[in-house]
Amino acid sequence: MIKVLHFYKTYYPDSFGGIEQVIYQLAEGGVEKGVSTEVLSVTPSDKDSCEVISRHVAHKVRQDFSIASNPFSFRVIKKFRELSEQVDIIHYHFPWPYMDIVHFLSGVKKPTVVSYHSDIIRQKKLLHIYKPLMHLFLKKVDCIVATSPNYVATSDVLDIFKDKVTVIPIGLDKATYPIPEQSRLDKWQQKIGQPFFLFIGTLRYYKGLHILLEAATGAPYPIVIVGAGPIENELREQAQQLGLKNVHFLGALPDEDKTALLMLSYGIVFPSHLRSEAFGISLLEGAMYRKPMISSEIGTGTTFINIDNQTGLVIPPSNPSALRKAMDKLWSEPKLAEEFGNKAYERYEAKFTSRQMVGAYAEIYTRLLSESDDELA
Repeated sequence: MIKVLHFYKTYYPDSFGGIEQVIYQLAEGGVEKGVSTEVLSVTPSDKDSCEVISRHVAHKVRQDFSIASNPFSFRVIKKFRELSEQVDIIHYHFPWPYMDIVHFLSGVKKPTVVSYHSDIIRQKKLLHIYKPLMHLFLKKVDCIVATSPNYVATSDVLDIFKDKVTVIPIGLDKATYPIPEQSRLDKWQQKIGQPFFLFIGTLRYYKGLHILLEAATGAPYPIVIVGAGPIENELREQAQQLGLKNVHFLGALPDEDKTALLMLSYGIVFPSHLRSEAFGISLLEGAMYRKPMISSEIGTGTTFINIDNQTGLVIPPSNPSALRKAMDKLWSEPKLAEEFGNKAYERYEAKFTSRQMVGAYAEIYTRLLSESDDELA
């Protein structure tokens, strides 16, 4: 049994983002590969906790303060040192600058893996300060994993460390998604009234939802937005100013409702326009449920999942007109939409299952442990 400690700034049930989903899939899928998982994160709660989530353990240490969406906790250093002594592999999830500090202060001697989820895009001034530490951290870790070849080809940071970069696409296991009862499907079908385009995700600045709202003006089809986030109020205000009656903000929903909406949707619309969107988990969920996709070309994993004119349509970023034309095309050509959806599912099965992701990481863990044993011999 290989024991792995995942370390990231937040985890279930405090938050439900894409990185948390990756950690969950690795933790649950790893059991069959002989990998035992513990997760350490910082929590905004006022007390530390430890709980079993399905088949793995999640440790949470309360944060002391947060700067630019980066939580800091002095107590987490001690907890990280304690847990790292009990495992074989440390698995970091980048970016989180405080994580780098904890790594060096703890004097970790175990093999280390970094899942490189995104460049730092927005905090340019802080990046200038952080860059020396970031480069030192990435230089010291044993293996860096990127989630798509597209991101490797367009990341200046990954280019520096390309000799230690491996690509492992994010994978999902449909069996971990709930099967909604018919009553729940009926509820949403009655509420929305007809087929609809669906967006699922945290409502953040880089998701391009302001572009989607512009594109939705006068559209003959509903658009459903699932999720909450820091720009929710301004998006609702924009929709009101545009007089949009066909856009439904549903807020954050339980997994069973999200699955029901995925099943009922006509297609997935994913207008992220900045490189902060490194992959696109909800795009992949759409592919898993045989849905045609619309996404923007931003040089990241979104166009590794969605191949233009094969699994959906790819448009220029920040272009409401192009987005509207793409939605209109899929809406007016249901046979083409169905064909795209079927090919999206085939691509999911070929490249993006949790089984494939977990297997690739298990091979890395095994290799690093073997190399570590050789060094000690």
